[in-house]
Amino acid sequence: MRSVTYSMNVSLDGYIVGPDGRFDWTEPDEDVFRFWIDDIRQVDVHLLGRRLYEAMLYWETADQDASLDDAQLEWVARWNPLPKVVFSKTLTSVQGNARLVSGGLAEEIERLRSEPGEGEIALGGATLAAQAAASGLIDEYRAMVYPVLVGGGIPFFPRDERRVDLELVETRTFRSGVVHLRHRVTR
Repeated sequence: MRSVTYSMNVSLDGYIVGPDGRFDWTEPDEDVFRFWIDDIRQVDVHLLGRRLYEAMLYWETADQDASLDDAQLEWVARWNPLPKVVFSKTLTSVQGNARLVSGGLAEEIERLRSEPGEGEIALGGATLAAQAAASGLIDEYRAMVYPVLVGGGIPFFPRDERRVDLELVETRTFRSGVVHLRHRVTR
């Protein structure tokens, strides 16, 4: 069965955006960006909440930017054709290789898991991840931990006061001090 992975950049104190709504501290260096390019190769479909979808819209037309380097062009070549499912109650349309869903996260994940394929079902966005976590749908948590304390904001982990046991599967430390942590949910 295809696994559901939740990956996001996160501050050391556990937030994906700060109290001011900014996440400029997540600008990846070359090594971290290369990691994300390699990581996306394992994904068959990406589920996004509205805010993350809107943040990622830049990449839909980024290939028109003459200043992109080879790594950024490779990201565009991998990201743009990737099927995306956007969950939103406020959007009326989406761009690129995306389709809009207004509800039914558990049903959508169940449908995607039943389809043929070996790639991951990637999940991004804290609100969407909280819904998936509450239903026990996340198989792996992958945090790209940045060496910064932002003091509040939107948390990476849902605050539903429910215990979830995890097994450490992989760690990687980058020259910039960013640490990737990959944990599998033990069931």
